[in-house]
Amino acid sequence: MELPLDHFRLIGVSPSATSEEILRAFQLRLDKTPDEGFTYEVLTQRSELLRLTADLLTDPESRREYENLLLNGNSGLDFSSNREVAGLILLWESGSAKEAFKITRKALQPPQTPALGSSREADLTLLAALTARDSAIQEQQLRSYSNAADFLHEGIHLLQRMGKLENRRKELEEDLLALLPFRILDLLSRDLNDQESHKKGLSMLENLIIKRGGLEGDNKSVYKDYLNQQDFEAFFQQIKPFLTVQEQIDLFIELQKRGSLEAGFLAFLSLTAIGFSRRKPEKLFEARRILKKLNLSGLDSMPLIGCLDLLLADIDQASARFSSSSDENLQDWLNNYPGNKLEAICTYCKNWLQNDVLVGYRDIDSKDVDLDSWFEDREIQEFIEKLEKKSNRIAIRSNFQNQQVEKETSTKTTEDFDNLLGNIDERRLPWPGGIKQDYENAEIKENEFNEEYFKKKPIEFYNFLIEKIAELKFSFGEFLNDKKIIYQSPYLVYIYAFLILFAFGIGIGFLRNNFKKSIQEEVIAEKPLISKDKNQKISEKNIIQEIKKNPSSKLNSIPEKSTSIISYEFKELNSPSPSLEDIRNLINGWLLSKSNYLAGKSEINLSKIVSKGLIDRTIEERENDIKKGIYKEINSQIRKIDLESQTSSRIVVLVELNYLERIVKNSGEFVNETSLTPLKVRYILGFSNKSWKLVDFVSGL
Repeated sequence: MELPLDHFRLIGVSPSATSEEILRAFQLRLDKTPDEGFTYEVLTQRSELLRLTADLLTDPESRREYENLLLNGNSGLDFSSNREVAGLILLWESGSAKEAFKITRKALQPPQTPALGSSREADLTLLAALTARDSAIQEQQLRSYSNAADFLHEGIHLLQRMGKLENRRKELEEDLLALLPFRILDLLSRDLNDQESHKKGLSMLENLIIKRGGLEGDNKSVYKDYLNQQDFEAFFQQIKPFLTVQEQIDLFIELQKRGSLEAGFLAFLSLTAIGFSRRKPEKLFEARRILKKLNLSGLDSMPLIGCLDLLLADIDQASARFSSSSDENLQDWLNNYPGNKLEAICTYCKNWLQNDVLVGYRDIDSKDVDLDSWFEDREIQEFIEKLEKKSNRIAIRSNFQNQQVEKETSTKTTEDFDNLLGNIDERRLPWPGGIKQDYENAEIKENEFNEEYFKKKPIEFYNFLIEKIAELKFSFGEFLNDKKIIYQSPYLVYIYAFLILFAFGIGIGFLRNNFKKSIQEEVIAEKPLISKDKNQKISEKNIIQEIKKNPSSKLNSIPEKSTSIISYEFKELNSPSPSLEDIRNLINGWLLSKSNYLAGKSEINLSKIVSKGLIDRTIEERENDIKKGIYKEINSQIRKIDLESQTSSRIVVLVELNYLERIVKNSGEFVNETSLTPLKVRYILGFSNKSWKLVDFVSGL
C-alpha cells in the first residue's frame, strides 16, 4: 500500500534537519506512543518504521539518493501488507487525519475487511475512531461545521457497524451534539438562494429547541445538562438575525402550540414586524389576538395593544389602553410629556417599533420608523376605511319588534367581520373598572333565541294574540263558506258577524286591561332600584354641561353638590322580564356606588345587584389606588340605553355615557383627567338565584 507520506513527515522533521535533530526526533517518537489501545504488534511495527527512517536520513549517501527521488516527483511511501496499519498510524500522527480516516475506512470495508476478531480489525477500528474525531476538529477550526459533523457521523456509523469501542462511540456522539449549534449557524448563515441548506438548518433548530425543553427549558430535556439556559439564550440571539420574519413567525407559532409562552410573545412581535414593514394591517389583528391570549406574568400588555390600535387609526382606543396601563413609570412619563397625549403615544409607539419590533430579522431593515408614511399608504387607508364600515355594520338597533331580524343580521355580519379580522372582540377594553381576574376571563355564551321570548314581553305577547285572532278570523270565514252560511240573507250574515266580532272584542279588551293592570301592580310593588332625589339629577346635568364647556378645568370647578354622599336603597331585580328603566336604574346604582367607593367616600355594598367578580375588581382597583396615594373622582351619566339581546338568563344592553374621570393625589394635587363623551359600554346582566345581576361590561367600543 502506498501512502501520501515521505520520510521527513514520517519522523516529524523538516527536509533541512541535521542528523542530530533527526536522531533526537526519533527518540521522542519512540518514547511517545499514540494510544494505549493499539496492539503490541502494531506498535512494534511503528517503532521499526521510525528506526528505518532515522537510519536512512542520517546516512549521507542514502539521504542524497532519497532527496533526488523527491525532486523527481516520487513523494509517497510503499508499505508491505503487514506494516500497513503502522503506516496509517504514522500518517495520522503526521497531521493528515482526514487522509488516514478515508484510507482506514476503506480498509474496513469489503473486499479488504480484516478477519473477525483479528488484531488488524481491532487496530483499524480504533484508528478509525481517532482519525474521525481529529478530522472533525480540523474542520471545526476551519469553521466548516457541516464537514466536521459528516466525519463524526461516519465514525459513529462505522463503530456501530463493527460493534466495538462503545466508549469511543459515545465520545463521538457527545462531540456531534456539542457541534449542533455551530452546524445550525453554518447552515442558516449561508446565502438564501441555498434553500436546501436553509431548510435543513431550520429543521435542526426546531428539533434542538423541542428536545431541550422549549425556549424556556421548562420541559424535560433530552440533552440533560447540555446547553444550559444561559448558553442557549446567547446562541439563540446570535442565530435569530439569520432568520427571515416569516420563518420566525412559523417557528414561534409552532412552539407556542407546544405550550411555550415565550414563543407566543415572540410570534406577536414577528407578526407586528411583518404587518408594519410589509404594510399588512391584517397581521396586526393576528398579533393582537395572540397577545391577548398570553398569560405572561409581569407583562403589561395594554401599551403594546395600544400601539396596535394607534397603527389602525383608533386614537380613542389607543388612549384608553395607555390610560389603563399598570406601569407607574409609563403613566408618569405620559403625564409629564411636554406635548399632548397623542404625541406621547406616537413617540412611544415609534420607539417600540424601532427598538423592540423591527430588529433581529434577515429581511427587514430596522431603519428609522416613519409613522406618517404608514398612515399615508393607500392600502392602509383603504383597510381602515373598510374596517370602519365593517364596524358600523355590526351595530344593533334597539327595537323590540325587530329584535329577531336584527339578531340574525348582526350575527351574519359579525361572522363575516371575524373572518376578515380574526376576532372583533379584541377591540374591546375592560376599562374603567379594573383588570379581570383569571376566573372571569371565560366569556358568557349567549343562548339561542326561542319562542318563549314573546311570553315574557307584555306588548309582544299582545301582538302575538292579535295575529292569532286574525288567523282565527280567516279560519272562521272558511268555516262559513264550507257550511254555505254566506249564501243566506246578507243582512243575516252581517248580524252574525257583528255579534261574533263584538263578543271577541269585549273578551280581548277585558283580558288586556287585566293583564296590564297586573303588570303595573308588579312594577309598583318592586319600585325603582335606586331612589334618587331630583336635585341629584339636576346636579349631574350641570356636571355634564360643565364637562362639555371646559373638560380640562380643575377639579374644584365641579359644583359642590356633585361630590356629596347620597344614600341609595338597592333592591334585587326579580322581574323575569325587566324594563329598560329597571336596567337603567340598576346600572346607575353600579356607577354611582362605584364612584363614591373609588373616591374614598363610602364602602361598596352592591351584592344584591352586582356579581362578586365585579365587586372584587373594584375593591382591587381601590387598593391599588391607596398604595399609589391617589383617589379617583368619577362622574358618569347615562345618555342613551339600547337593548341588544335578551334571553331568559342573559340581557345585553349598549349604553352611551358622559364620562369624566380625574385622578387626584391624597394631598389634593391634580394628576390626570380623562374625559370621554360619549363612552360606549356594553353591560351584561345574568339571571341567577331569582334575580338579575350585573356580571360584566366591556367599554371603549
